[in-house]
Amino acid sequence: MSETVLQLKGVTKLYNKGLAGEIQVLRGVDLRLKAGEMVALVAPSGAGKSTLLHIAGLLDTPDAGTVEIGGQQLSGKSDRQRTKARRQDIGFVYQFHHLLPEFSAEENIALPQMANGVSRGAAVARGQALLETVGVAHRAGHRPAELSGGEQQRVAFCRALANAPRILLADEPTGNLDPTTSDQVFDALMTLVRETGLAALVATHNMELAARMDRIVKLENGVLVAG
Repeated sequence: MSETVLQLKGVTKLYNKGLAGEIQVLRGVDLRLKAGEMVALVAPSGAGKSTLLHIAGLLDTPDAGTVEIGGQQLSGKSDRQRTKARRQDIGFVYQFHHLLPEFSAEENIALPQMANGVSRGAAVARGQALLETVGVAHRAGHRPAELSGGEQQRVAFCRALANAPRILLADEPTGNLDPTTSDQVFDALMTLVRETGLAALVATHNMELAARMDRIVKLENGVLVAG
């Protein structure tokens, strides 16, 4: 039986909207994510997908409920403890690649590893291996501006997995791409997830891509329901 890597229990989030009063975005969200599992998160725009991903990724804190990674409760820990867990256990991918423009693809993947104490040689070698997995190793020396949109996003996937996290959180990772490129990039993402065995939670509007994942969860009125 696969290990539970990420678990949300009763997660609630409120926002103060001034004259509009408090808006309850999340109303007791429960979610269990297992190693090797790829889960689609589907919801209309503004329903709280990004908020949920930020809480799951320890970038934000819930007003109630808990976030556990590998069985350790982290939502109430100090900023330092949450930052350490985020750096070690979580990889993020967004709709836009956010690669550093002055560095090559290879360097963009090596830098997070070197910040974690990995030698340059080992960091470059891992970067090359990841780029090979997604079919863009031949573009390792190119800067982001020299890459296509699909190539940039594949490099961003590799950067997210550079430090071998246990969890990948992706917010509309193919939302900025045309349908053909979107399919190619999603194939690359699935390959990385399957080969590394990490747990992935992927927010998407694309129901065709969602259907290719292991299961779908929908955010409706602030709670998660099975797709």
